[in-house]
Amino acid sequence: MARRCRRPAHWTGMTAAALMGLALASSVMLRPAAAQDIAPAAAPPASTPVSDAATLLADRILLTGSNTIIATGNVEVYWREHRLSATRITYDQSQNRLAIEGPIRMVEPGATGSVILADQAELSRDLQDGVMRGARMVLSRELQLAANSLERQDGTRTVLREVVASSCRICAADPTPLWEIRAQTITHDALSHQMIFEQAQFRAMGVPLLWLPKLRMPDPSVKRLTGFLRPSFRTTSLLGPGVKAPYFITLGPSADLTLTPYLATSRTTTLGLRYRKALTGGAYQIEGALSRDSIRPGETRGFLFADSRFALPDDFVLGAQLRLVSDPSYLLNYDITEDDRLWSGLTLERVRSDEMIWAQLGHTHSIRDGESNATEPMLSGDASWTKIFRPATIGGELSVEASVHAHRRASSATTDLVVGDEDTDLLDTESDGRDMLRFSAVADWRRNWLLGGGIVGAAEAELAFDAIAVRQDDTPGYAGTHLRSQPTLGVELRWPWVAAYGRAAQVIEPVVQLIWSGKNDRSLPQEDSWLTEFDEGNLFSLSRYPGEDRREQGTRANLGLSWTRHDASGWSLGLTAGRIFRRDDLGQFAPGSGLAGKRSDWLLATHLSTAGGLLLSNRALFDDGFNFDRNELRMAYLGGSTEFAAGYLWMQGTLSNPKTSELLIESGWDWRPGWRSTFSTRYDLTRDRAARAALGLQYANECVTVDLSLSRRFTSSTSVEPETDFGLSVQLAGFGAQAGARGPERVCWR
Repeated sequence: MARRCRRPAHWTGMTAAALMGLALASSVMLRPAAAQDIAPAAAPPASTPVSDAATLLADRILLTGSNTIIATGNVEVYWREHRLSATRITYDQSQNRLAIEGPIRMVEPGATGSVILADQAELSRDLQDGVMRGARMVLSRELQLAANSLERQDGTRTVLREVVASSCRICAADPTPLWEIRAQTITHDALSHQMIFEQAQFRAMGVPLLWLPKLRMPDPSVKRLTGFLRPSFRTTSLLGPGVKAPYFITLGPSADLTLTPYLATSRTTTLGLRYRKALTGGAYQIEGALSRDSIRPGETRGFLFADSRFALPDDFVLGAQLRLVSDPSYLLNYDITEDDRLWSGLTLERVRSDEMIWAQLGHTHSIRDGESNATEPMLSGDASWTKIFRPATIGGELSVEASVHAHRRASSATTDLVVGDEDTDLLDTESDGRDMLRFSAVADWRRNWLLGGGIVGAAEAELAFDAIAVRQDDTPGYAGTHLRSQPTLGVELRWPWVAAYGRAAQVIEPVVQLIWSGKNDRSLPQEDSWLTEFDEGNLFSLSRYPGEDRREQGTRANLGLSWTRHDASGWSLGLTAGRIFRRDDLGQFAPGSGLAGKRSDWLLATHLSTAGGLLLSNRALFDDGFNFDRNELRMAYLGGSTEFAAGYLWMQGTLSNPKTSELLIESGWDWRPGWRSTFSTRYDLTRDRAARAALGLQYANECVTVDLSLSRRFTSSTSVEPETDFGLSVQLAGFGAQAGARGPERVCWR
């Protein structure tokens, strides 16, 4: 006669008597037992590992005399980290098999975290082998596989037959997914995390598009696995339509290689590569390509980039960079980078709270039209050491900096061999072969005091010393070794006023700064201070030259006034106005810079920000007659579904820089769930033509991301032609780890 029990049972490979005793003797959490519980029987053999035993929970457990357990009602089976739930389970001890009736739900451990649903199943006692009917498998809560049957092999391989795979949401009213792969069989290997499709057919919206006899794909848990990556389609006006099919090769846990063939119809063949290696104290990457195309028939074109960074003892970091290219137009033709000055060299740095050490040595190769690699200082080296001290005797903060700069031109000419530049109509008066070595030491001390009435006073002193050696320059007074020193003294007064009323607060701060610097009439060549800026960031600086070859001289007064209003509703408005008055006009700054003359231009900078995401800023330089030397307007809006940024720059021409009038626009907006458009352009108003324009369209949902891009580069030179570029990229979710966020899920309508 059969016995009934509402307790869990553990089974291993044991006799029927021991199995019955184990079913009655429980030492784990149980469901509420019936009133007619039977006393415990024999315990399981001591040699049976508890971790190998499976636990069975059910509303009713029936033990028969034929070595069979029948469990019904809310049946759950636990084996290690596996969990299975069903309506009825029959365990035949003689066959070591489980006959399971559904609905069945089985959750597996591991990186994929797969869930299997089925109608019926026959499995081994450890749930690792067997067949499931009417099965559906979900990998990483992302990829769904619906099959007529599912076979488990050794717990590591799962074979699905007559199967459909998709990561798209299926709606009852429209059961056709956006995309699906139908296959005769799909084999999932849990150890290699790969999926093998046999007789596969790819469908989009139910329409067959591609048939493959065999296809190998990674499961959603894979981050690095040898195989093909997402292909992309690209067509340009110079290269024609083409396809990039990158192939990724893993070389151990810390290295990989990506080969990217690029084939285009315009007799273009390209092979690109990227090698990455991670080390204990750093990493490096090598990237390059070789091409044979119709743009330069008969030539082998290409590029080679390398980057590395390594941690050294004592907090130092060493960096190395290599940039090589075959011709000036290659990087633009193949959409690699828009950089037109390629620097190769070494860097060394260490940054601490009170000290910074930085050095670099390298060579710059220019592919900019009209720029010579022989007459520009392409080989250069820089090193600097900066230390902050806080002396107790005099108070304040003392900054000490020592720096070395050296550069060399490839030309050996000692005079200027070029009369003018046809493109910019600027005169070139610099020696074509001038070389320079400069050592500079600067000590800067500053201390602040809080005076009566809320006035903040400051004193500042600076002593700068330079030693400069100039070679290969016949300009009078340039060649030879020069020593130069310059002391600077300054005082500053700030008087901040704060007023708060209602929901707003206002801050007004007038600033007066008086500076005296020694004069030095020695004329030395100018190398790194050609482009000077005048803005609210350096209005109260001791010098407005960006480099060490020039230092601002003379007696001057820097005057400024700032006003800011902060509103509790989230918006703020600010204004800064300032001007520089000099005792003498020493001719240090070029006309059009805003700094020339005894009185500089008026500096007026405003900004507005709102809680709704609107940002406005404007910076203008103009004289007493409101003649502008520079005006820069920027606007940005960051809304929930819309992003917009625009900038306009107008700059008066100087001896070293041509007149500039340029408009820049970048925008993006989400006009429907999952749909996003982008647009950007840069328009040169001086030449009345667009420099570049780009339009993008993206559709993304829970299972696919499609990117379309169209761009046009209008600029041209002796080496670069205008070019139109069209790109298409499709990424299917569910195969390999996804780099970006998934789009919105499909909405099912009744």
